[in-house]
Amino acid sequence: MNTAEITPQTLAESVIAVPPLARNTDRSLNANENQKLIRHMEAGGVSTLLYGGNAILYHVALSEYAALLEMLASLAGENTLMIPSVGPAFGTMLDQAAILREFDFPTAMILPTRDIVTVQGVAAAVRCFVESFGKPAVLYIKNDGYVDVPTVKSLMDDGLISWIKYAVVRDDTSNDPFLRELADTVGTERIVSGIGEQPAIVHLRDFGLQCFTSGCVCVAPKQSMDMLHALKSGNFESAERIRETFKPLEDLRNAINPIRVLHTAVAAAGIAQTGPIIPLLTEVSAADRERIQQAAEQLLASA
Repeated sequence: MNTAEITPQTLAESVIAVPPLARNTDRSLNANENQKLIRHMEAGGVSTLLYGGNAILYHVALSEYAALLEMLASLAGENTLMIPSVGPAFGTMLDQAAILREFDFPTAMILPTRDIVTVQGVAAAVRCFVESFGKPAVLYIKNDGYVDVPTVKSLMDDGLISWIKYAVVRDDTSNDPFLRELADTVGTERIVSGIGEQPAIVHLRDFGLQCFTSGCVCVAPKQSMDMLHALKSGNFESAERIRETFKPLEDLRNAINPIRVLHTAVAAAGIAQTGPIIPLLTEVSAADRERIQQAAEQLLASA
């Protein structure tokens, strides 16, 4: 596992994969199937893995957190950067910080919530977590009103933020005054587009963000990496052609549920058996599963 400090160059080198977490039928962690998925992504050139929303770490039991971290650290390839998540509850993230200190992960992402929070409270939570963990955190901005730009700048200036995952969905990706203000205020070297391939071209080309996160990269890692390379080289026509191959599966994720569809797609494509999805989520319907399998197999075959 790569345990070096994360730099802008680190972020620029790889699509940041956000995989599902494979479990056994009794909902325990399945190391073998998680290893299959990790090797599939690494074989496609992906070197940064972020276990967060798609892994449903919102609902992970504190009693299995140490085992989860141990598994992720042991399964990562020598050059693979592995990033776990904490929270979203304040008490949970502090308990997880104590466990994280026993491992060598260079950062951890704080999962966001829009319930029972204030901007100042988010800032205080980040500061408390980083103080306890001893390393900077990934700030995940998913909704308007979660934080404001001055707060982010203060956290960045104090060295508390490793990088920012920006994932506020807009009807028009190009029209995003908040992202523009954020980029102009703190710079773009540590801001990552956090909503998959679909808005990535606009985010990287027009706003100058460093790279992008992806769930569907778990199915087609080489294609996603090719898209990143095309964007970095300014070949936007090629990037758009690649983006179109992801659209059928992404459309299903948007229409049904991003986490549930990806969890199903990885298994349906024969990459790894992800097992049961844990509550508070539920499995997709049989009809949806058929559509997801078709889209996942089509994307996998496009390599």
